[in-house]
Amino acid sequence: MKTRPDMTLTEDNAQGNIMRLLIALGGNALLKRGEPLSAHNQRQNIKTAVEQISKVTEGNELVIAHGNGPQVGLLALQGAAYTEVDTYPLDVLGAETEGMIGYIIEQELGNVLPRDSSIATLLTQVEVDRKDPAFNNPTKPIGPVYSKEQAEKLSAQKGWVVKADGQYFRRVVASPKPKKIFELKPIQWLLEKGAIVICAGGGGIPTAFDEDGCLQGVEAVIDKDLCASLLARSLECELLVIATDVAYVYTDFGTDKQRSILQAHPDALSELALPAGSMGPKVAAACEFACATGNTAIIGSLTNIGQTLEGGGGTRVSTEYEGLTYATVSPKNTA
Repeated sequence: MKTRPDMTLTEDNAQGNIMRLLIALGGNALLKRGEPLSAHNQRQNIKTAVEQISKVTEGNELVIAHGNGPQVGLLALQGAAYTEVDTYPLDVLGAETEGMIGYIIEQELGNVLPRDSSIATLLTQVEVDRKDPAFNNPTKPIGPVYSKEQAEKLSAQKGWVVKADGQYFRRVVASPKPKKIFELKPIQWLLEKGAIVICAGGGGIPTAFDEDGCLQGVEAVIDKDLCASLLARSLECELLVIATDVAYVYTDFGTDKQRSILQAHPDALSELALPAGSMGPKVAAACEFACATGNTAIIGSLTNIGQTLEGGGGTRVSTEYEGLTYATVSPKNTA
């Protein structure tokens, strides 16, 4: 079902509609930039997220996807510290983070919803192309942030590719495009039975078929926003919400000329020069969803999801808008 681009969740529910929506939680929103990679910090941030998410569960069908960049990088570092065996590949580490983060989201969401709420976390395998050009140009940031000096030292020691991520530097790995979500039918079955589904964590587990037709893991990390867009389209969601650590998509981000974008046509938004490893994929995912479905995608702050869904924030992307519409006053980057 197609909805108005400016329709709020309350308006849609008041018309007797059940909205199927997908909320994608950014890895950097679940673990703030520069924050220690501790289990306590992640749980506290997830508590903040689910308090917002709980406001939109009643009367709707909800899918939750999440990032894993900081977490999968941490597991890789921990694995490298144990030299008795080879470091586990990124697909296995991705599966570990799906279980770890999904478990905390499921538990904390269950703590704020009625006890009879059905919530399920599902490991999700996603097909990629082994010949994807992304393997020749790593862009996906994983792990903690480093100073320039630290990053250069680690790059020399470990052979990592490192790139700037805001004012810090991070390790980057290949991020091929998702082609197919293998667990799509089980996700649909769970939604139809009234469950909230947590899936496609970290963009899902990257897999590809070998020459014998067997599915194998791939050394990569799929961008969770592009996977969320594919999943939302495959599930025929009415709304895609990409929750991150900033309130809007901005032009001239972090400068005195910074401007908040309130509404955007996908074509106009796609023309902006945005960071390839962070906001770029979010915008690409939102535009892809809006163009393919005619429905709306929203990019906004994790801490204000409830308000955003009621029209109180975030950048709305729809083919029904013209060009870019800016806020009259654009505050500095605050989530």
